[in-house]
Amino acid sequence: MPMSLNSICTGSSSSDRGSTKSSLILHGVAAAAALVVGAHAYYFYRRSATVFRSRVVGIIPARFASSRFQGKPLVEILGKPMIQRTWERAKLATTLDRVVVATDDEKIAECCRGFGADVIMTAESCRNGAERCSEALQKLEKKYDIVVNIQGDEPLIEPEIIDGIVKALQTTPDAVFSTAVTALKPEDAFDPNRVKCVVDNRGYAIYFSRGLIPFNKSGKVNPSFPYNLHLGIQSYDSEFLKIYPDLTPTPLQLEEDLEQLKVLENGYKMKVIKVNHDAHGVDTPEDVAKIESYMREKNLS
Repeated sequence: MPMSLNSICTGSSSSDRGSTKSSLILHGVAAAAALVVGAHAYYFYRRSATVFRSRVVGIIPARFASSRFQGKPLVEILGKPMIQRTWERAKLATTLDRVVVATDDEKIAECCRGFGADVIMTAESCRNGAERCSEALQKLEKKYDIVVNIQGDEPLIEPEIIDGIVKALQTTPDAVFSTAVTALKPEDAFDPNRVKCVVDNRGYAIYFSRGLIPFNKSGKVNPSFPYNLHLGIQSYDSEFLKIYPDLTPTPLQLEEDLEQLKVLENGYKMKVIKVNHDAHGVDTPEDVAKIESYMREKNLS
């Protein structure tokens, strides 16, 4: 039977007093743990026990100024702007309550409004997609538990992958981030635009790199090893995304120029799902011809 408030206050028995003392000790240990692991981590530990992340928004960050490919979101792929193809695929995901485009460029905004997308204008100072998603989240009138960052340069992303990473975050309360990987093609092993990922036995990310990981002593690709290619899609706990821009940039993040590493270096957990996906992201102008050829071959309009 649970202890009554009266018995706690009056100390009606030694067992009750002992139980109260034990409770106080446990609270003290929890408080000390909070100091050790940090306020943010403790917050998510407490939050995970009570909150099911049910409300989900998909955000497609898009900027015009890109060092590798100026105006990439507006490049046409078989007659449609790439950003439109990405938006159309995202709209098919069953777990998303809403899909919006977050941009700092009026040309992109005008294009997106033209095909019916909701647009949130964000600052030019956003350093990466996660920061742009964070700003857009705080400008939305509704509250969401999960934000899916859908990279605009993955115009063939499967809606099932979007649903998969959302469900991964919903069922992994100790993670604040989820993403997806697929099999790395041997010809992409040393391409720095193809980001690689290693995962532990429980499906949590260990590291991301532009180099080949793991890297063996021979310095060559091991044809029998299942290397992972990171796909440009990720979801965040919305409360974590709000604090993400305030986290200090980390050495590995800056060296690799990969925003996921700031999450790992700050001690947060990231859930990874493995999927079958013929990765056809657009990183350079040369990739446009490749993806159009693939779409013609597969009869994709």
